[in-house]
Amino acid sequence: MMIYNFLKYIQWPGDQNSGDFVIGVMGDDNVFNTLNTWYGNKTRGDKTFTIKKISSPSEISGCQLLYIGKSASNQFDEIQAKVQNQSTLTITDKNGLGAKGSCINFRVVDNRLKFELNQAAIEKSNLKISSQLTSMAILI
Repeated sequence: MMIYNFLKYIQWPGDQNSGDFVIGVMGDDNVFNTLNTWYGNKTRGDKTFTIKKISSPSEISGCQLLYIGKSASNQFDEIQAKVQNQSTLTITDKNGLGAKGSCINFRVVDNRLKFELNQAAIEKSNLKISSQLTSMAILI
């Protein structure tokens, strides 16, 4: 659910804020199934959501948002090379990947789910983040 809620606070460049909006999920079937059930082919504002299951880094082109689950985190460097210079929000779920270049990384702090926000990675992806999201994040 948090993944979808991030979309309210992020602006993609140009025409990527409307039309088909592709969310790729790699390495976590539960996240894929949940997003697909709740948001697949649904419209919110000017966006129609397509949830795409990704099985290898070669399939990630065209995603505005890419969630990389723990089981695919060993491919992070290869994934980063594929999305470099694209406006793709990368979201990960493994300690250390925020500092390594993921835009948003989930981590547990005091038994609560928190998220890190890598401002340099966001800027490199040419995305704009609202100050509301920034104020909720652990900034790195």
